[in-house]
Amino acid sequence: MSDILLSMKSAGGTRFDLPFALSVYHRPLMDLLHRAHLTHRAHFDPNRVQLSRLLSIKTGGCPEDCAYCSQSVRNGAKLSATKLMEVEKVLAEARKARDSGATRYCMGAAWREPKDRDMDMIEAMVHGVRDLGMETCMTLGMLSEDQAVRLARAGLDYYNHNIDTSEAHYPQVIGTRTFADRIDTLARVRAAGIKVCSGGILGMGETVEDRVSMLVTLANLPEPPESVPINMLIPIEGTPLAQAKPVDAISFVRMVALARLLMPTSVLRLSAGRKGMSDELQAMCFFAGANSIFMGERLLTADNPETDDDLALFGRLGLQPMASDVRA
Repeated sequence: MSDILLSMKSAGGTRFDLPFALSVYHRPLMDLLHRAHLTHRAHFDPNRVQLSRLLSIKTGGCPEDCAYCSQSVRNGAKLSATKLMEVEKVLAEARKARDSGATRYCMGAAWREPKDRDMDMIEAMVHGVRDLGMETCMTLGMLSEDQAVRLARAGLDYYNHNIDTSEAHYPQVIGTRTFADRIDTLARVRAAGIKVCSGGILGMGETVEDRVSMLVTLANLPEPPESVPINMLIPIEGTPLAQAKPVDAISFVRMVALARLLMPTSVLRLSAGRKGMSDELQAMCFFAGANSIFMGERLLTADNPETDDDLALFGRLGLQPMASDVRA
């Protein structure tokens, strides 16, 4: 595989196209993993993985119709809605996460977009978590320009807003928010000076071309996301995708490797679905370029590996937690 793949972006801003990215994806697996691992080593310590924690600060009752999500009022997952969590409760949970080794704290609310009346509490959460010396991330739905600016002023490090899948497959998954809406929110986040966290979900009935197209879209943004979550669908009873066919392990690893090659300096977050992954699959993902996980037994409304299990796997693989660069 030509080294031009590693320099296309920096050498002139050349955009990746889908046929090229597909040709990389379909390379012999050993070649693909070798190149991805070399790229990973060029930009990161391959033995360091960031430990993140995700807290649902407002669960359920979302008006969107995302086919994968148990928090949608349009789906039949029978999840009880909650109010926005009190600031002190959020900070207490953040302290627990920090004390267990997490350096990054992501707060998620099941909203179409935040209400202005909630922004003071949201900003207080950001201030409080940063004061603990943790990197902050929020995922609250779509943002207005003013809301993005307020979050930036509060010190938010990252804003997560996934594009979920390819633009072509997107209407099969979501009908209440357009693909363009998601790209627009990412642009507002970037313009406000907040780092972008955006990725997608594999296993929602999409084709390989859809999966690769999703990564091409992210890589071709004016600036690629600094953070890219790669999720394996967790089928949830009551949602339209409850019976979706799972993605095989080799295809998943290929996507991690391709993401590393297309976005060499982005942190690749091995996110939802790890509970169903073998230790061997996770090890292959780390080799291919994944360098962040969410720790803790819950990931919003889904199960996640126990912290002790993750630390045991780290010990077997010789991995160490990535240090925080945030100062309290």
